[in-house]
Amino acid sequence: MSKREMKIKSIERVGNSVRLIDQTKLPKELVYRTLDDYREIVGAIKRLEIRGAPAIGIAAAYTLAIAVQQVRDGSPTTVKRLADEIKAARPTAVNLFWAIDRATGTVISEEVWDYRAVADRLWDEAERIHDEDRQMCARIGQFGADLIQDGNGILTHCNTGALATGGIGTALGVIYTCRDQGKRLRVYADETRPLLQGARLTAWELQQEGIDVTLICDNMAAVLMRQGKVNHVIVGADRIARNGDTANKIGTYGLAVLANHHGIPFYVAAPTSTFDEATATGRQIVIEERGAEEITNGFGKRTAPEGIRVYSPAFDVTPHELISCYITDSGIRPGGRQEAQ
Repeated sequence: MSKREMKIKSIERVGNSVRLIDQTKLPKELVYRTLDDYREIVGAIKRLEIRGAPAIGIAAAYTLAIAVQQVRDGSPTTVKRLADEIKAARPTAVNLFWAIDRATGTVISEEVWDYRAVADRLWDEAERIHDEDRQMCARIGQFGADLIQDGNGILTHCNTGALATGGIGTALGVIYTCRDQGKRLRVYADETRPLLQGARLTAWELQQEGIDVTLICDNMAAVLMRQGKVNHVIVGADRIARNGDTANKIGTYGLAVLANHHGIPFYVAAPTSTFDEATATGRQIVIEERGAEEITNGFGKRTAPEGIRVYSPAFDVTPHELISCYITDSGIRPGGRQEAQ
């Protein structure tokens, strides 16, 4: 388990509200928002103020409790309607659907309840989901650290730490656990275009924790691998299909191809809640598409011609054949990649 209390908490309950870090303000400002209107939290999920599959799931569970207390109606019909509204916030991260379905399942089978009793039960379930995620992150870190040697170089993509989860993180949780074990690592963080979650969030978070981190542009990864500076690639996941195909932040698939070419192990770190048994392969995963302005006018500065066509998927799918193993809270699961002997 991680021996240190994380300095960063992406989301926490404050009374009958939630307090979250507005991650769109990082790294320039560390801004906390306390919200008690469920529609504001749904908007925060859509705007990526709160992001990362596990953190989205936790936020969604809290949001359902807030929604019921806000509309003052705990009937099954209303709970289902509110659940569907929250689910519509983002389509790819399965933890959102998993958390909402789990929370709804604790109350939906009952007869019409007083809304206060329904909200109390939903708050309790949301707190259980949050606490379980802390524990799952710690176990992921522990299992993953066994794969890493002192002095190794690790490349990661997007943000998979305390900002993205309820605990120490998934892929970054492995790094934090190695740190607590006294292992000295060299961490390389992809900037992660177009919203720069690696540059804005991962680099900032690792700095806060005193980790030796170097920021690179996404298109520098191949050179870094060829130079022998990367021993492992560790990424997170937003949804893992039954066959092991994995949806993660756009650019992950390219890293998996590069890692395979250079003979570098490629690991996916994710809790069991991210494994979607209802989805057979990656071809069935719905990929969220973002607005064109995130590419053409990122962070308020136009960098492309007016009227240009834009394709902006937020995620891609890495086939299981390119994944060495999955680092989960229940242990290491083999991937489909055939490692060279």
